[in-house]
Amino acid sequence: QVQLVESGGGLVQAGGSLRLSCAASGRTFSSYAMGWFRQAPGKERELVAVISSGGSTYYADSVKGRFTISRDNAKNTVYLQMNSLKPEETAVYYCAAKVSYSGSYYPERYDYWGQGTQVTVSS
Repeated sequence: QVQLVESGGGLVQAGGSLRLSCAASGRTFSSYAMGWFRQAPGKERELVAVISSGGSTYYADSVKGRFTISRDNAKNTVYLQMNSLKPEETAVYYCAAKVSYSGSYYPERYDYWGQGTQVTVSS
C-alpha cells in the first residue's frame, strides 16, 4: 500500500511558477513510476508528466519546456516544477503511483492516487 500526499499548490499570476511536491509512504517508492495529472472543472483528468523508476521522463506536449518532473528516492518524494504558468492550467493537480512504467500515460492504469492540490493561475 502506498499513500501519496501532494503539497505546493496555490494561487499564482500568469507567467509565474510553482513547485508541487508529492510525498509517498512505503519502502518501495523507488520502484514505482510516478505521474502528475491535472483535472479542470468539467474536463477529464489529463496527463502532465511521468517519471519512471529509473528517471526517464515524459511530458504532455502542452507543458514541454516549461514543466519539470523529478524524484528524490531518498526522500520518497516526486516534484513538479511548473514555470510560465497559464490561466488555462488552473486545475487540481494529482500525483499517482504505478507499479510499472508500462501504460503510465493513462490515468486508469495507476494503482495509487493522492488527494490533489489546487493550482489557480490568474490572468
